[in-house]
Amino acid sequence: MAREFDLVVLGAGPVGENVVDRARAAGLEVAVVEHELVGGECSYWACVPSKSLLRSGAALRAARRVRGASGAVMGDVDVAETLARRDYWVSDWDDRNAADWLESVGAVLVRGHGRLDGERRVVVTPSGGGADEVLVARHAVAVCTGSEPVVPDVPGLADARPWISRDATGARSVPGRLAIIGGGVVAVEMAILYAGFGTRTTMIVRHGLLGGMEPFAGEAVAEGLRALGVELRQGASPVRVRRDDADAVVIELDDGESITADEVLVATGRRPRSTGIGVETVGLEPGSSIRVDDTLAVVDLDEASAADRDGAGGDRDGNERVPWLYAVGDVTGRASFTHQGKYQGRAAGDVIAARALGRPVDAGRYGVHTATADAVAVPSVVFADPEVASVGLTTAHAAARGLSVRTPEVAFSSVTGAGILADGFEGRARLVIDDERDVVVGATFVGQDVAELVHQATIAIVGEVPVRRLWHAVPAFPTLSEVWLRLLEADGRPEVGG
Repeated sequence: MAREFDLVVLGAGPVGENVVDRARAAGLEVAVVEHELVGGECSYWACVPSKSLLRSGAALRAARRVRGASGAVMGDVDVAETLARRDYWVSDWDDRNAADWLESVGAVLVRGHGRLDGERRVVVTPSGGGADEVLVARHAVAVCTGSEPVVPDVPGLADARPWISRDATGARSVPGRLAIIGGGVVAVEMAILYAGFGTRTTMIVRHGLLGGMEPFAGEAVAEGLRALGVELRQGASPVRVRRDDADAVVIELDDGESITADEVLVATGRRPRSTGIGVETVGLEPGSSIRVDDTLAVVDLDEASAADRDGAGGDRDGNERVPWLYAVGDVTGRASFTHQGKYQGRAAGDVIAARALGRPVDAGRYGVHTATADAVAVPSVVFADPEVASVGLTTAHAAARGLSVRTPEVAFSSVTGAGILADGFEGRARLVIDDERDVVVGATFVGQDVAELVHQATIAIVGEVPVRRLWHAVPAFPTLSEVWLRLLEADGRPEVGG
């Protein structure tokens, strides 16, 4: 016998939890299917463990940059205590509290591997064994299955037992030598972490670091990595990987040289987790991102699924939405960050409930049922040394969109608050300002502890605050936020009547 619910959610990570929370708040009956830990990748293997691990080294380095405190700092990072602190923040990989929360809001947790089986049907293979169970959704199914690491097709790499990000953040001991393939956020943060632990760390980077961000960000991070003793092999790619007789990893590069390490971490990106969840039964392509409109409803199924469409809305390109199927978070490929997925989850849970209950749907720009910010203001922080915080468009992205922009840029050495925070504070900040509308459309901050600056920029972008109005947002003295005044001064005072 099948069990029926108003909504069935595939995946109980942070994204699925937010969909559940909002749908339950509106009174829908909700089941959520999870085959691993409730709380998902972010809580146990990604954001939470990585940032808790990085904090110890960052605090130590920050103290060493302040006269009067630096002399009191003795020794290096306590690896055992840092790992123990990580264990606390991931609840020792025990999801009882998260599961209890689902129960407290009235959701039904079904443990097992779930897969779509046609319209409004989900088949679950129980984690503990036993017969498959069928869940039927009266109104909607939401796919919140996230993403997974990509291991490049380099000869020998898969057989060399490479680390992925989960291995790096979940390690119980620290290798003496670590090679990292990749130059993105995960690669940079894990290089910072393990170099701080005393591991001899080498990064193999085909192109520059932090591609897609302002170039000065990657350049500053490269300097910071080298200062920590990380060897950067830029412009190189692995062509063959193997384990030698001593079980060390040998990585042959395309420049004829090789690197030997105890472990190799592959950090070359992620792909949507849309394989093995039955998407082909509803006309979608396994392994691909699931296309959605701004209400997170799936659009653009194949012709065989046309009868399932109600024609009640669609995406910006006019593709019709499927009235019962939603996809939220990394699996959509829209904005692959936990915070952005949770934002999508809140919108999706609300709109699923509104449509199920026959309530009005606010699907306009910045409507309560839309994920407008995915295309406008996606904030991110790289917890490197120095930190990189950014939101919105880079200079290059703005040019690609055909915008005429101004890009005021200043060094943090001009900010008193920065100099008080750390002796010899180094870093830069840049705004990207749309000339036509005279509003900020992008911002990048590089330096110690700049992470908290990014939300100010996010508010300015989402609020479309005119630059002339920003002159009246007075930063407190002496703080890092003074950089906003310096940036406005670099842009120039507004003219009377302008």
